Amino acid sequence: MEPTQPAILSFLHRVSKRAAFLEQFRSLTMRSSLFSRRTIRQGAISAVGSAKVKLLLGCCVLLTLIVLASRTAPYGGWNRYDVPPRGSSLPRKGYTLLINTWKRNDLLKQSISHYASCPGLDSIRIVWSEPNPPLKSLIKFLNHVIKVNSKDGREIELRFDINKEDSLNNRFKEIKDLKSDVVFSIDDDIIFPCATVEFAFSVWQSAPDAMVGFVPRIHWVDKLLFQNNGQDTYIYSGWWSVWWTGTYSMILSKAAFFHKKYLSMYTYEMPSSIREYVTKNSLLFQSSNISLINYAYTRNCEDIAMSFLVANATGAPPIWVKGSENFTGNIFEIGASGISSLGGHIERRSECVNHFVSEYGGMPLVPTSVKAVDSRYTWFW
Repeated sequence: MEPTQPAILSFLHRVSKRAAFLEQFRSLTMRSSLFSRRTIRQGAISAVGSAKVKLLLGCCVLLTLIVLASRTAPYGGWNRYDVPPRGSSLPRKGYTLLINTWKRNDLLKQSISHYASCPGLDSIRIVWSEPNPPLKSLIKFLNHVIKVNSKDGREIELRFDINKEDSLNNRFKEIKDLKSDVVFSIDDDIIFPCATVEFAFSVWQSAPDAMVGFVPRIHWVDKLLFQNNGQDTYIYSGWWSVWWTGTYSMILSKAAFFHKKYLSMYTYEMPSSIREYVTKNSLLFQSSNISLINYAYTRNCEDIAMSFLVANATGAPPIWVKGSENFTGNIFEIGASGISSLGGHIERRSECVNHFVSEYGGMPLVPTSVKAVDSRYTWFW
């Protein structure tokens, strides 16, 4: 029996509806699949981005902690010092603190009290050029604070080297009975943490003929005067020139280690005309900027003379030791403003440099850009 026309039309209609339904279902399935893949991809991208952000934040936090640790490590207190690593020990002979003072007993007491706690300190010699000898009460007090503050029951010798005349050359007079081979020359108003001092001492031990210290200075050729007269004329420059250029040629003796032999050389081997020049140009005047009845020198050349002496003997540059962040070449002073704050200081120092060049027949100072840094406490070298 053949199908009728209405039956055929009905069958075709059902097939068409089923095909349309399948097409809609396939379209919906494709859209759902595309949406799912897009959702998964966005989720993956979001997860990766979140992980990167967390990793970056973690690195920032870790870096911040390391920087803070490196900056706070040396500041455990004025008297903190490092325990030597296993297998090493402090040298049998330490260093002698050679401290220059002038009518500032309060500052002297602070300095001696602090440095007595440094583990490498062997003895203390005070350069005394005042007209009257030190009071017994001062000597008693200093001996007491040395005994109280010294570590491990060490006996630190204290002696005053009394000079009959007042001269800036006194700070470099030969001391024949020194207990150690090295002196740490320091002014009475300068304080460094013991850890910093001990590190500088270790640097000196690696180069015992060098002058090792914390206060760098530089000299320059005056190009304008050279163009005018054809002769080398030099300019003394302070800390900011060193900071800007990264170059120095002198270490000031107000905070420096050097071998005791240079005291003998300064006293007996250096041309006497240089010592006479230092004395002649050390004009005293009463300073209204410093407490008590204190005096300052309008032209202090003895530290430059020592730098010339060491450079001429070694033919090598000094070594600048980087202190803590707040103890760089622009040092921390516990006293009032010093000589360097007086007007015309740079000009007078430049005169000293040029005079010594003529005495030596040339410029012995050797510029350098080397700086000793204790990497244990410094993240960025």
